[in-house]
Amino acid sequence: MLLEVQSLEVAYGDIRALHGVSFQVGEGELVSIIGANGAGKSSLLNAIMGIIPLAGGTVHYQGRDIAALPSHERARMGIRMVPERARVFPLLTVYENLLAGAYRRPKDASFQQKLEWLYSLFPVLAERRSQLASTLSGGEQQMLAIARALIAEPTILLVDEVSMGLMPSLVDKVFEVLQQLNREHGLTILLVEQNAFASLKISTRGYVLETGTLVLSGTADELLADERVRSAYLGI
Repeated sequence: MLLEVQSLEVAYGDIRALHGVSFQVGEGELVSIIGANGAGKSSLLNAIMGIIPLAGGTVHYQGRDIAALPSHERARMGIRMVPERARVFPLLTVYENLLAGAYRRPKDASFQQKLEWLYSLFPVLAERRSQLASTLSGGEQQMLAIARALIAEPTILLVDEVSMGLMPSLVDKVFEVLQQLNREHGLTILLVEQNAFASLKISTRGYVLETGTLVLSGTADELLADERVRSAYLGI
């Protein structure tokens, strides 16, 4: 199993954000964790990435316990994250943002090939490569954040609320790209989302997180058909 989370606990002072969360992500899967705002989804990804400390539990990646490793060590192992609301470097150009994502990678011919592949995946970034990231639209910044993570050639991509604040047409485009990365390029993706329908539609499996606790799991089709999910998250 590529990623195994067992009995994960996260706390902010006396407030417990995650309560004994356990799940797995296999190599080549696209797994969604859906839940309402405040369910603890971002806390979960931040804990896996090492941005916030664990109050309990374990995180194993490629069979190794990484709970004590700092974020930069986890990134070197192939874990990369697309943060909530993109969070690009606003005063750097598109190209400079991509360079920042590849800071440990030799700038050789393979780097240029990867860069051109990303530009083909996100043509708007090629057009705006010399523009400051702050001048991009919300959707373009989200694409830049994904490309910045991809240029380091991650083994697993953690994606936090990629649809937040985007117009429906851009949401469709971003999810289409994530599906393409998974199905055509074999990239393992862990996606946390409020947009349950869009995320489950492209996923292999899914989990439902409510107030810090996983309450449901199953294949994407099973969750889409579940009456509790349809009522609470799909408005059906």
